[in-house]
Amino acid sequence: MANIASQKKRIERSQREWLENRRVTSSVKTGFRRLEAAAQAGDREAAAEQHRALTSRIDKAVQRGALHPNNGARKKSRAARILAGGSA
Repeated sequence: MANIASQKKRIERSQREWLENRRVTSSVKTGFRRLEAAAQAGDREAAAEQHRALTSRIDKAVQRGALHPNNGARKKSRAARILAGGSA
């Protein structure tokens, strides 16, 4: 454990930021599960809505720094393949 006050504050801040990033990336994973479920059920309208929500969530995660831009682009590409009915 750190003895320096500024380092203690930095550790607490890092923990808060890590938790927020986990929330964001977890919501992206949940979005993929919902998209895959809608696509497998054959509901094109629901799948399209889930795809819109997921791409928005991915863009926000990239914007706030929770995901690397290339990682976000790869996830959006994967989501498009799932929507199109291809393999993920």
